[in-house]
Amino acid sequence: MTKRDYYEILGVSKGADDAEIKKAYRQLALKYHPDKNPGDHASEDKFKEAAEAYDVLSNPEKKSRYDRFGHQGVGSSQGFNGGGGMSMDDIFSHFGDIFGGFGNFGGGGQSQRRKVNYGSNLRVKMKLTLEEIALGVEKKINVNKYVGCKPCSGTGAKNGSSYKTCTTCGGRGQVSRVTNTFLGQMQTSSVCPSCGGEGQSITEKCTSCFGNGIIKGDEIISIKIPAGVAEGMQLSMSGKGNAAARGGQPGDLIVLIEEIDHPELVRDGNNLLYNHYISYPEAVIGTTVEVPTLEGKARVKIEAGTQSGKILKLKNKGLPSLNSYGRGDLLVGINVWTPQVLSKEEKAMIYKLMDSENIKPQPGLKDRGFFEKMREFFQ
Repeated sequence: MTKRDYYEILGVSKGADDAEIKKAYRQLALKYHPDKNPGDHASEDKFKEAAEAYDVLSNPEKKSRYDRFGHQGVGSSQGFNGGGGMSMDDIFSHFGDIFGGFGNFGGGGQSQRRKVNYGSNLRVKMKLTLEEIALGVEKKINVNKYVGCKPCSGTGAKNGSSYKTCTTCGGRGQVSRVTNTFLGQMQTSSVCPSCGGEGQSITEKCTSCFGNGIIKGDEIISIKIPAGVAEGMQLSMSGKGNAAARGGQPGDLIVLIEEIDHPELVRDGNNLLYNHYISYPEAVIGTTVEVPTLEGKARVKIEAGTQSGKILKLKNKGLPSLNSYGRGDLLVGINVWTPQVLSKEEKAMIYKLMDSENIKPQPGLKDRGFFEKMREFFQ
C-alpha cells in the first residue's frame, strides 16, 4: 500500500515551520484521539498516521531525508524502516511534548501506561564502491554497544530475586489528577516519583549490571544494503541500537552511506559518466575502443568523422533505482586529443593537411551542446 505524503496528512505546505507543523498535528490528534472516538478503527488509523507524519516532519534530520528521498529516505525494505510502524506506546511516550502533559481525554486507560525504557540509537558509516551499490551488498560489522546482561537475562534482578509493585502508583508508573476544561475532563499524568515510572522495583539487584539490565559488549551485525543507495542516504535497522534498561525497547542502528570514488567512472544520479579521448586520425577514420563499466569492459564503435564532445549512450549500464524498476545509462563523452609535442616529420604532415579544404571546419556551425557547456562554465 502506497503511503500518503506526510505534508498532505498534516495539511501543511513543505515550507511550514515547526510551529505550524506542531499546531496541525495537535488539531488532528485532538480530533482523532482514541478516547474521543472509542471503537472507531478508522479514527485510530488516522491518529497513528498523523503521529507518524509528525514524528518525521518535527525531526530536522528525518525531515531533510524525507524532503530529499521521500518515504525511501526514512525507511526501506530488507530489514530497514524509518518513520513508519509506530505503536501506541511510541505515540504516547512523547505525547506530553505536544499537549503539555495531557495524555487522556475521557478518563480512559491510556494515562496508566508504565514507563517504557528506550535504548539510544547508534550511527555507523558504511563505505561502498559503485560496484557494491549497483548490486546491493551484505556486510558484517562489529559494534560496541549496550547489550542485555546475560546473568540476569536483561531484567536487572539477581537470580531468585523478584519485583515488587510500587505502593505509590499501584504499579501504573504514573500518578494522575483530573481537571475540568472546555474540552471536557482532562487527565494530567506525571511520572511516579517512587518507582521512576516503571510501576515496580527490584528486591535484589544483579551484581553484573547493578540492576540496569544492560552492560557494554560487542555484537556482530549483518547489514543488507539494497541496490541503488546514494551518498548521504541514511538507513535504519530497527532494534539494532543500544539495548534498553531492564528489557525495554532497544534503539535503532542508523547506517550512513558513503560512496568510494571510482577510479574512472563518475556518478550522476543513476547515470554513470566516462570521458574517453581519441586521436585525430581515429576521429577522422573511425575506430573501436574499450570503455569501463561496472561489469567489466565494453567495446564501443566510434564512427568516422566523430566530433569532439559527442556523447555516446550505453543503455542500462548505469545504476539501478532504489526499490523500483529501471536503471541508469553509461554516458561516454568522446574528446579528440590534441598532441602538444610533435617531431619535425609530424609537423610537416600537419602543415600539409592544413592546405586541404576537407580538413578545415565549416564556418557558421552552431553547436548547441557547446553553448550549454559555456553557460554552465560562467554561471
